[in-house]
Amino acid sequence: MADVKLHGFWASPFSYRVIWALKLKGVEFEYIEEDLANKSELLLKYNPVYKQIPVLVHGGKPIAESLVILEYIEETWPENPLLPTDPYERAMARFWIQYGVTKSAALVPLFGASGEELEKAVKEVVEALRVLEEQGLGDKKFFGGDSINLVDISYGLFAYWLAAIEDIPRRKVCNKKRKGKEKSAMNNIKPSFAEHESQFSNQYGRCEVLRVESKPIQPAGYLDTKTKAAVNFVLA
Repeated sequence: MADVKLHGFWASPFSYRVIWALKLKGVEFEYIEEDLANKSELLLKYNPVYKQIPVLVHGGKPIAESLVILEYIEETWPENPLLPTDPYERAMARFWIQYGVTKSAALVPLFGASGEELEKAVKEVVEALRVLEEQGLGDKKFFGGDSINLVDISYGLFAYWLAAIEDIPRRKVCNKKRKGKEKSAMNNIKPSFAEHESQFSNQYGRCEVLRVESKPIQPAGYLDTKTKAAVNFVLA
């Protein structure tokens, strides 16, 4: 088997998408940690267009962009398939992956916005999760049914980052303990997406690569908080 290398960054959810897929496929790979403040010559060589991680290098040939890499992994190593065999179901899987791409921008203001802008961002995220939950996930354990597929992997970061975001004061999205006017809109939709994320986290108990926890630190930049997501990079 040609050697496989992954250039990534410890805090990048896009890097973990690739790691999860490689592990589920049983593909051995070498992980190369990049310093994004001082990018390596190899990274700039392999991704001269965006100059960003992740970059998968297979047999000396680089592939950039996490979702493109996931498709490449699925086609190159067909064992343990991560997409349905039925053409329609494959198209629907790609539809929900693309839905996440179009809605992911709503997450950014959760970190730095305040007042009406923050309230608007929370509503947008909740509505996106509601649609995803009711029309995408439904009553299934995973988007792939009883097993994880590429849709689950593309949304896997939510299993860790939503909880981390909610540790930041006044940035509650899924907290069901809120009352009155501050009660989360998530109370109005069934908890299947939250259960899905829990199942996703549990599934990775055997090959965990990402753990997020609250850690008291000095506030950084625009965050008006003493908590921040601390991400521990652990390769099983």
